[in-house]
Amino acid sequence: MAYLCLANFKSLPKVGISGADKYVHVTLYFVFTILWSCHLKTRNSIGFFSLIKVVITSIIYGSLIEMAQGVFTTTRKADIMDVLANTLGSILAVVVILLDLKFLSKKIKN
Repeated sequence: MAYLCLANFKSLPKVGISGADKYVHVTLYFVFTILWSCHLKTRNSIGFFSLIKVVITSIIYGSLIEMAQGVFTTTRKADIMDVLANTLGSILAVVVILLDLKFLSKKIKN
């Protein structure tokens, strides 16, 4: 994930969608949070507080990556909107996970 966030993608074709970069950030961190939660689920350690820790860690990681873009690359720049998009992706993933856990627990009880 760090490579995708720090690599030079100037040679990629331009997409005619306004804010396409932000959609990529939301999607990347959504998938990142879902995969991390699946890992916790396999260890039977998934719960509300563990999901909060995942989101906080994801936000910190995304913020550090943005700072690294500004400091260590010449082709990328740090952007607070990217941090917000990362955060949104993680929060959306947690909402989906919590809804899944809620409805799965109802199905299992019935």
